[in-house]
Amino acid sequence: MAITSSLDTSLTSPTIPGVAENPAGVLGKDDFLKLLLVELQHQDPTEPMDSAKILTQTSQLATLESAENTNGALEALAAQLGATQDFSVIASIGKIADLGSNAIALEEGAVSRFELYFPSDVREGNINVLDGSGNIIQTIDVGTNTTGTYEFEWNGSQADGTQAEEGIYYIEANYTDADDNARTSRVGAYPIESVRFDEGETMVKLGSQYVPFQNIKEVY
Repeated sequence: MAITSSLDTSLTSPTIPGVAENPAGVLGKDDFLKLLLVELQHQDPTEPMDSAKILTQTSQLATLESAENTNGALEALAAQLGATQDFSVIASIGKIADLGSNAIALEEGAVSRFELYFPSDVREGNINVLDGSGNIIQTIDVGTNTTGTYEFEWNGSQADGTQAEEGIYYIEANYTDADDNARTSRVGAYPIESVRFDEGETMVKLGSQYVPFQNIKEVY
């Protein structure tokens, strides 16, 4: 009986009557060591195994064990890095997250709803609805509000009385705060209110919705 001279963890164990099959379908270092010991026990006394071959196989076993230990260490490191990232996301609560776009979608016959965050009290101001060319096609009164995130809606009507076509439009606001300072705001920039971990995905609450953290372009 001669054991293979090359240790391959992708080899599957043979089916032996009365012996349970390997559920993983692979041979690990312990399985190869058992095979080597069985081979030594049942070798032909008149034709013993080559000692050089035994040394080669034990060296391969040591290499396999070292590789498995390295894989285990890398998995532990990956888990620690993931935990570190989770804590860094939690540390961003209260900061502003920018989704990188102030676009909204308008569907035919529907009302488009969107949210705007005002970092300071609003004394007065307007919301501007812009088309793809940057032209203001409608303005909406902001009203007087305290600092916070507010929902607004646009039914697609334009300043000239016509109905805007279905498509993508852009929202920005110009307002004056309580100290008479000129300020701006736009869709897509909100404070991070909370963090949720859902089935391995990190979600952050922006306004009234949770969005994947990976969708955020900038935090400041």
